Amino acid sequence: MTLNKFNLPDVGEGLTEAEIVAWKVKAGDTVAINDVLCEIETAKSLVELPSPFAGTVTELLVPEGVTVDVGTPIISVSDAVAAPEPAAPAPAPAPAAAPVAQERAAAAPMYGTLPADTSDAGEAAGRPAGGPLVGSGPKADAVKRRRRISAPSAVGHEAPASTAATGAAAPVAERVGVEAHDIWINPDAASRPADAATAPDDSVDARPTLGGAISGLVGKVLAKPPVRKIARDLGINLADVVPTGARGEVTREDLVSYQAQRDAEVDKADSFWGKSGRPQDQRIERIPVKGVRKATAKAMVESAFAAPHVSIFVDVDASRTMEFVKRLKASRDFEGIKVSPLLILAKAVIWAAARNPSVNATWVDNPDGSDSAEIHVKHFMNLGIAAATPRGLMVPNIKNAQDLSLKQLALALNELATTARAGKTQPAQMRGGTLTVTNIGALGIDTGTPIINPGEVAIVAFGTIKQKPWVLDGEVIPRWITTLGGSFDHRVVDGDLSARFMADVAAILEEPALLLD
Repeated sequence: MTLNKFNLPDVGEGLTEAEIVAWKVKAGDTVAINDVLCEIETAKSLVELPSPFAGTVTELLVPEGVTVDVGTPIISVSDAVAAPEPAAPAPAPAPAAAPVAQERAAAAPMYGTLPADTSDAGEAAGRPAGGPLVGSGPKADAVKRRRRISAPSAVGHEAPASTAATGAAAPVAERVGVEAHDIWINPDAASRPADAATAPDDSVDARPTLGGAISGLVGKVLAKPPVRKIARDLGINLADVVPTGARGEVTREDLVSYQAQRDAEVDKADSFWGKSGRPQDQRIERIPVKGVRKATAKAMVESAFAAPHVSIFVDVDASRTMEFVKRLKASRDFEGIKVSPLLILAKAVIWAAARNPSVNATWVDNPDGSDSAEIHVKHFMNLGIAAATPRGLMVPNIKNAQDLSLKQLALALNELATTARAGKTQPAQMRGGTLTVTNIGALGIDTGTPIINPGEVAIVAFGTIKQKPWVLDGEVIPRWITTLGGSFDHRVVDGDLSARFMADVAAILEEPALLLD
């Protein structure tokens, strides 16, 4: 028997330490190569570590919540696999046959594990230690197909043959709901079939026609009818819930998590202030700075004091952008895709950067410490999108965003946001950004002075869009107005260049048709 110790690896970008967030195995568990052992939090993201060994877990060497250096042993795995239970004893054979029986019994464990690996079920236990080691990254089951609910299965099997004309329309409405919502069966649903099977009749999103169903769904948050009913009962706006479903839909678990968080916030607010009888120094909560928060703090201090920031602002009439977004939502090409004004802003930033290339650059000091430096202008756009996550600020970026169509950019934005808020953003997704957008308007904020992401020279803050009085052709009328704020590294971007860049971005929001030029 060989005892293998797995040392904390460097999962990228010169990682020096990481925190063990959660163990996915315990002592005595049987693991195969590539089975997820634990989740670790680095300075960049949450990463799953796969097992490089096959065997039995003997000991977890580092408890959850502890930060250790790269190279520290975190788990030990023995290559011994538990032997199968012995078969029922056979009738006593003749004395002469005893040596033969003993020989067969000794060989049984060796071959008893083979059928488990060759079966269609794909059992992991007893599987030979073979195959390549998957790198640290998304969960191994992230690409599994989910069975789609067929239209007949959505129709009740106990409907009487003499159903009236009005009753016959119900199965049609159910089929429309299934296809329009693109519902998929979750493998976990087998353990709780009542969630879907016992949904009330009024959970069906009844619509009179197929065309009405499609037009009503475009632009809405994806969710199953039972989930929508639960949200209505709880008074939850589905747009406020972070979706984690395989198709970007809000699941029942997402609602439970959101409601629990909302309840916790209310409970914390009621009991936040400590007892007035206690000394104040005993009513101070001390929170260790680590992981993403530690990395963010270091990066912001470095940027704020290394790059001389200059900020400018511009009010924009985004009424035509709002109309354009509305048309995109009604388009069949964008059916099922979340479309928001952020998509148009992202496209505007890419368009404006091509006209003002120096905003898509990096200031590079000479490594020898001399006064000489270089400005590296990037002829590609890795567009960063600042995302607030439960673990802190993250800025993943969309690689080569300049090559994406409007639809492709919308899909990339949706995937980026969903991955970031679920805490699954990988270090490679946050590497190499060239220009960043922060959507502070999503929080109802008009504008702000954002800090430039390290390694870049510009960032655009997108404020909330709201109706305000606006003078148009000499008349005061209500229009959809937003405020753009931009911060620039004054070593690279002069006042004139920053003003022209922001004016170009504003021009697209005022007239999205310019993107067709």
